Amino acid sequence: MRRKSSHRYSFLLIPIIYLIDSSLIYLFYKNFKFERPVLAFLFMLLVWFFISFFTKFYKVYRNTRPADIISKSIHQVVVYNLSVISFLHIIEYELPDKTLLRYFLIFNIALFLIKFLIYALLKIYRAKGGNIRRYIIIGYNNETKKFKEILDKRVDYGYVFDKFFSNTGHSEVYGDIEAAKKYVKENYVDVIFCSLNECSDEQIKDLIDFIDDNFIKIKFIPDNKKILGKRLKLDYFEYYPVLSLNRSPLDEPINKISKRSFDIIFSLLVMIFVLSWLIPILGILIKLESKGPVFFKQIRNGINYSPFSCYKLRSMRPNHQADTKQVTKDDDRITKVGKFIRKTSLDELPQFINVFLGDMSVVGPRPHMVKENEKFLKRVSKFMGRHYVKPGITGLAQVKGYRGEVVTDNDINNRLKYDLHYIENWSLWLDIKIIAFTVINVIKGEEKAY
Repeated sequence: MRRKSSHRYSFLLIPIIYLIDSSLIYLFYKNFKFERPVLAFLFMLLVWFFISFFTKFYKVYRNTRPADIISKSIHQVVVYNLSVISFLHIIEYELPDKTLLRYFLIFNIALFLIKFLIYALLKIYRAKGGNIRRYIIIGYNNETKKFKEILDKRVDYGYVFDKFFSNTGHSEVYGDIEAAKKYVKENYVDVIFCSLNECSDEQIKDLIDFIDDNFIKIKFIPDNKKILGKRLKLDYFEYYPVLSLNRSPLDEPINKISKRSFDIIFSLLVMIFVLSWLIPILGILIKLESKGPVFFKQIRNGINYSPFSCYKLRSMRPNHQADTKQVTKDDDRITKVGKFIRKTSLDELPQFINVFLGDMSVVGPRPHMVKENEKFLKRVSKFMGRHYVKPGITGLAQVKGYRGEVVTDNDINNRLKYDLHYIENWSLWLDIKIIAFTVINVIKGEEKAY
């Protein structure tokens, strides 16, 4: 069992930075006396974050150079300033040129100062042992030793070395690659740096499968080898190039926030305008046909394989096999009302409560019963990878026809293929398309909806 992370609150850093920038924009906007101040502020804020998506203004990492921050900041403020000027011109808002110039000058200087103050404070904090990332190195050679020396010297990066692992024996090496995998399972390690010079293609593939199953980051120190079919990003630690494995666009904080915001708004609208009246009606029908609760609660595995209580409308008579036996076609446990709500997917509606609470997403890999997960983990390669994101009410695999009962290996393999494709290629537009196809499929009716 791995030790718990010592940086549980690191995820709050980006939202705090967003809040600081939003406050700065608010102070800037307060200088203008608009007729509708709230709408004007929200518009200016929206423009700011829209521009930041293209300038990559918030993509600042622990190894980002000051020159890159200056470049990002200049691009951001120049485009934003021009956008504000255009906005003022469109609404015919008149302000003396000197006053407008003074506002922009104060805003831009404040932005640069705050940006570099946060950057400097984080550097100091990491140098003093805060916000650290523990790492191991797989591979023992001149390249990996030089790389370790860089991270030892640059304490402001916040990386703390743990151990070397290599298939070549040496007194400074803790064990081979298999020992590294065991060590990661038993100790808390944030990052694996792996030398491609010492790993075969098969070993690299095996390591990628391993990190997919254990929710840990891996970064490759490159040579002329290739990592098959994976998204790679090139980082620089001073002059030293390192390849990072990007599993999903949802690794980016701005994308996480976009998806979560969409989930909250969408689930809230469904709960207010659909669940508020439809659940009581369906609840009465369920109770009239059979004894038992209206809602059915079942433990399922969510993001990082963490268990959560998944809610559904009860579609079967209460039975002892509900948590162990998968529903099959013409299953005699299903009630008449249950058959209807399963066919129309209405039994899934309470899961919008799960979405609102943060256990699920509107779109994502469908969560399986715990017993089913345990079975698939043993027989399906890379199955754990589908738990890298939150499970969804609907998903890409479902709209492609791979939903419901798993009869053959082809069913689960194709489901996994589409789930992993979704994770690696996520976009908000893809979520919207999947939701649209889900609605169309419900109206048309689906063969495996039973």
